[in-house]
Amino acid sequence: MSSEHAPRAPYRQPQQARSAATLARVLQAAEAVASAVGLDEMTISGVAERAGVSVGTIYRRFEDKEQLINALTERMLDRREEYVAEQLSQAAPSLSGVMDAYAHALLQSFADSTSLFPALLRARGAHPTDRGARAITAIHRLLLEAAAPYAGEIRRSDPQGALDTAARAVLGACFHNSVRPDPATGEAAQRRYANELSDMAIAYLLTPDKRGTSRT
Repeated sequence: MSSEHAPRAPYRQPQQARSAATLARVLQAAEAVASAVGLDEMTISGVAERAGVSVGTIYRRFEDKEQLINALTERMLDRREEYVAEQLSQAAPSLSGVMDAYAHALLQSFADSTSLFPALLRARGAHPTDRGARAITAIHRLLLEAAAPYAGEIRRSDPQGALDTAARAVLGACFHNSVRPDPATGEAAQRRYANELSDMAIAYLLTPDKRGTSRT
């Protein structure tokens, strides 16, 4: 069997607190270096210098730069999942409150003035798209769980399907904003854009179907 498309082994996870702290410092340094010079120009030696560790320390954890980029992608996606979960847990107790928290959290989590996050998702690592898909699935599940108590407010004939459509539309718009050449930047512009996305989603969810049987 050819190993050409076989998944690579993950990087070595730390077993001790000191090693975990070193790994966190290396990943933080990698994010800073990549943000400053781009993924293509980022080097292991540059990351080591920024982190204050030896090049050998990094190679004991990662086989190569590709594996380091994969770990950096994991770190940034984990942070985004945690942020969205936190914001949804604090949402106002209504369908509108949940969608508003979702839109604002997603736009903020995708916002990256250095374009590093979109670049990471486009990077050809071991399986970055698989990890991105898992993150999207997790974020989608978080929204469904947060909105479940208010599903009765949805006036579409298929409330669950409608919520799925609204969630995908908001997610797609937030990702598109992060890769477009003229994204909404700055606190005021991002707040306005997130408000518009939330209003659009709520208007759709509260509007009866034109092509089907609406809920009464």
